[in-house]
Amino acid sequence: MNMIINSVHFKADKKLESFVKEKLDKLPSVYDGVIGAEVKLKLDNTVSPENKIAEIRLMIKGNDLFAIKEAKTFEEAISKAADVLRRQLRKYKEKLRGK
Repeated sequence: MNMIINSVHFKADKKLESFVKEKLDKLPSVYDGVIGAEVKLKLDNTVSPENKIAEIRLMIKGNDLFAIKEAKTFEEAISKAADVLRRQLRKYKEKLRGK
C-alpha cells in the first residue's frame, strides 16, 4: 500500500511515522481493495490540550474513505482515525457483498 505522510508546521520523527505505518498496514486485512493512504498531521493553535489532529484519506477501488480525529497525542488521534476507517471499510465491504 502506498502511504504519504505530511506533517504541517512540524517535522514528524521516525517513531511517529513508523507508528502511522504500523496502524494503517493492518487495514488491507479488512478489505483487500485498499490502494493507498494519505495522512496529514497538524497542530491546532488552541489553548486546549487536545490540539493534535490526524486526517487520513484512504484510497480504495472506486471511492475514498476519510477520517479526522483530534486528541492529546498524535498516536491517540491516529488510533482513533484508524478505528473509524476500519469500521468504514467493513461497511463498504458489506455494501459490496449486498450487490
